[in-house]
Amino acid sequence: MSLVLVAKDNGLATITLNAPDKLNAVSRKMIAEIKTCWEELAADASVRAVLLTGAGRGFCAGADLADPDREASATADSGAALDKYFNPTIRAMRALPKPIVSAVNGVAAGVGMSFALASDIAIAGKSASFLQAFARIGLLPDGGSTWFLPRLVGEQRARALAMLAPQISAQQAKDWGLIWDVVEDAELMKTATELARRLADGPTMALSRIKEALGRASGNTLSEQLDVERDFQRELGRSGDFKEGVAAFLAKRKPAFKGN
Repeated sequence: MSLVLVAKDNGLATITLNAPDKLNAVSRKMIAEIKTCWEELAADASVRAVLLTGAGRGFCAGADLADPDREASATADSGAALDKYFNPTIRAMRALPKPIVSAVNGVAAGVGMSFALASDIAIAGKSASFLQAFARIGLLPDGGSTWFLPRLVGEQRARALAMLAPQISAQQAKDWGLIWDVVEDAELMKTATELARRLADGPTMALSRIKEALGRASGNTLSEQLDVERDFQRELGRSGDFKEGVAAFLAKRKPAFKGN
């Protein structure tokens, strides 16, 4: 059985983590499949946006500590799996030249929370929750969470989330700026799919450059970022989607972007 399901529909790829009996806890096999999935989607020109969610009652409960393939001895190298699988997966998500929407159903804990934070837009069902569980077992947050958290919620909240490991509600996650929106559980997939579809039908090159520009911003000075904006705007100003966008605006009609 595949632990990661991928469905494609007219430019939108939906990734479903598929270990519902374990709340989609990430085994070595699953993370290898997730990594391969992002690599394949990056190379697939037919895919213009991605929706990520979990099967069953949970989005992702973090690493599978009962995974038989996981080294659990006191001398095991806990960083090796990060180097081999988890870090490349987060890098691939952030580098993907297509927007990623996460539909968070149920718990998003540990690296599962990192997956949500690494997406471009995260929406959660009202019953969802978020947890940086690492300190509870003597580890520190990984999957990029020590980078994401202070940028999203500030230093104090980031330290408390990492050190105290509280489980916070979807509404609190929204209030703190960790996610974009909260909806009724029954409306989650409909809302997230509509949003992802809107992105898949959008100006693909512009969305890609927006993602890249925002990614560069945290390491750039204002002057450097102004240069990034100039260079990307020059490129986008020559695109077919820009011409279509202007034509649609002048004609007072909905644009039909082609992604070029």
